[in-house]
Amino acid sequence: MFDLSSLDLLDAFTRELELCKLTSGEHVVVLAEPSSRGDYVAAAYGAAKTLGAHVIAATVPGGSPAPMPSTHTGAGPGLVSVLNDTVAQDLLKSADLVVDLTREGFIHAPVQQQILAAGTRIIFVCDAPDVLIRNLPGAADKDRVQRGVDLLSASSTMRVTSKAGTDLTVQLHNSHPMFQCGFADDPGRWDHWPSTMVMCWPELSDGRIVLAAGDILLPFKEYVHDAVTLEVAGGHIEKVTGGFEADLLSTFFEDSQDQWARSLSHMGWGLMKSADWFATAMYGKDELMGMDARAFAGNFLWSTGPHPVLNRESYAHLDIAMRGCTVSVDGTDVVIDGRLVAD
Repeated sequence: MFDLSSLDLLDAFTRELELCKLTSGEHVVVLAEPSSRGDYVAAAYGAAKTLGAHVIAATVPGGSPAPMPSTHTGAGPGLVSVLNDTVAQDLLKSADLVVDLTREGFIHAPVQQQILAAGTRIIFVCDAPDVLIRNLPGAADKDRVQRGVDLLSASSTMRVTSKAGTDLTVQLHNSHPMFQCGFADDPGRWDHWPSTMVMCWPELSDGRIVLAAGDILLPFKEYVHDAVTLEVAGGHIEKVTGGFEADLLSTFFEDSQDQWARSLSHMGWGLMKSADWFATAMYGKDELMGMDARAFAGNFLWSTGPHPVLNRESYAHLDIAMRGCTVSVDGTDVVIDGRLVAD
């Protein structure tokens, strides 16, 4: 029987690599570990060949230094086999484009910054096939997120409120606004397919975050059922109260034994209009990184743990996607009650 689904993947990967501006004669490394999806390796390899690139498929041993199961958490510490191997690092630095098909990627690993500094661009891919295809980005997405970055760069304060009781004030000075648009087209750029979001890395934020039913806790990939209140001062979570989910978060903070576990890191809002808030409920936890949740249009996404601007290395990384928030930047509303304001 013919495997026709592979043709869909080949087409999607080819379109994705075109968005990454892969050109004939460039060098591509398809990076995988033994538990990576073989059909993704084949599709990425075939797409790179179709576009005339020189391509190497490299499979390295699995194993993460993070003290938690490697189930597409988004913590991104990378693989020990790459972190401890300069030969592997040199291979990635020598590529024009790396297609990262590992389970966790190197999102928060300093070694990734070294690879990017060599001019390599990296596209990270790990969600389910239909998630990739449904959320395939377009060239115009980069312009949309760039407008959000420009707004943050020119502003001093972001305020987040909600009818559930959230009232958080964020200082934007030196917060290094950035974006994800779903493709890596510039030298030294990392991005994540799929993703369309604006974010920043503030140092100081104060107020209250109230999680309501339907908000999503990642990497647990669980929906909130009972309200959770988090009191924030100076960019740190001082107190967590509520029901079961509050206990889940508090236990995670305590058991991580990580000094930055309760510290806020990046925050921003999603612009991916093709993403589904309910997608997290439709898949097994091992199938998803959860980019539908992280980037659906009109969400407010905030996180804890690692903070590259402040040189905080941490494995205690949470991403929490909230609905129903109003996000205002120096008085300009970009999200109102969970609805993305028109560009």
